[in-house]
Amino acid sequence: MQASDDIKAKRNVAVLVAAQAFLGAQMPMMFTIGGLAGQSLAANACLATLPISLIVLGSMLSATPVSAIMQHWGRRTGFFLGALGGAAGGAVGAYGLHLGSFPIFLVGSFLTGIYMSAQGFYRFAAADTASDAFRPKAISYVMAGGLVSAVIGPQLVKATSQAFVVPFLGAYLAVIAINIVGSLLFFLIDIPKPPVPAVDAPRGRTRWELITTPRIAVAVICAMVSYALMNLVMTSTPLAMVGCGYTQGNAADVVSSHVLAMFAPSFFTGHLIARFGVERIVATGLVILAGAGAVALAGVALENFFVAMILLGLGWNFGFIGATTMLAGAHQPHERGRMQGLNDLLVFGGVTVASLASGGLMNCSGGTAQEGWTAVNMAMAPLLFLAGAALLWLMLQPRRGEA
Repeated sequence: MQASDDIKAKRNVAVLVAAQAFLGAQMPMMFTIGGLAGQSLAANACLATLPISLIVLGSMLSATPVSAIMQHWGRRTGFFLGALGGAAGGAVGAYGLHLGSFPIFLVGSFLTGIYMSAQGFYRFAAADTASDAFRPKAISYVMAGGLVSAVIGPQLVKATSQAFVVPFLGAYLAVIAINIVGSLLFFLIDIPKPPVPAVDAPRGRTRWELITTPRIAVAVICAMVSYALMNLVMTSTPLAMVGCGYTQGNAADVVSSHVLAMFAPSFFTGHLIARFGVERIVATGLVILAGAGAVALAGVALENFFVAMILLGLGWNFGFIGATTMLAGAHQPHERGRMQGLNDLLVFGGVTVASLASGGLMNCSGGTAQEGWTAVNMAMAPLLFLAGAALLWLMLQPRRGEA
């Protein structure tokens, strides 16, 4: 496909940017209040971040079936399914809060994971109709839609979380409305359904052959580490801030700055990848993530939280968008459903482990919130080393055509 053929791709990107901006607002909402709501419902403080872990677990387990649905019935069907999961998650979560039932609240969190999984495919959908030249920019622009969600989500938390006698109930009701209204955008998307393969069509590589392809393996590792570390630290941030004496409003502002930093660079990340190469951008992201941990370990002043979370968002942007671009160019269209589902299964599997570890490290690895926060940020080091070593190994290999 030539760059001149990108008219359809640009229209699809515009729809996906709007979806990322509006529907995506529910994710910063959930990550801001999920741990605090869990803390109010759970009998054991170590389980406070379990609702967020269940969101990510739901995303991990639904990644492969959602990808298969998109492969057979098209992107639009999968995106509608995601919005349905988000609305159901908001409804069940609200019911759990109304009853004061932690198990029901967890079921709602799990259902929200279906939306999170579908949202993860927005970036791949942006690449479906794009030329090779436009592909990294298309992915980057769609991720940039999160810039608006970073503003909408935390502000909705402030406006709705205390709107009812039951704390956070209003926020979960707002999530239902977001999914119902936002799903209408998908009527505008124009991505052809993948053609039914002929009997003699190439079957493509097996999942094992795909994941053992060096470029794909390194892309998946870097995506896993970037996303897992972002989730590990972000999940604990509201708990750490409230534990250190700051207000929920302070925590919402810090999370908002973090999500802004996650998506604002997306306006130029694709251009940077095109100019400097995807490996260098991913490496830069890993270095910035290490800087976020260093700032967080330096103290618990409000400024430390703001700077650390901004760096965390920026590092995630470079690391995750870079890894996504690397992966998108390393497999064929007929391998799309198989590889993208496997990628998100592995990525969100790592994020699930990170979010589970986050609550334990934060609440059960010291006597104070500051000690727990230190443990969370120290846990970044071995994963950053793993991703950095894998990326360096790939950069030292002779480049082969692997797609």
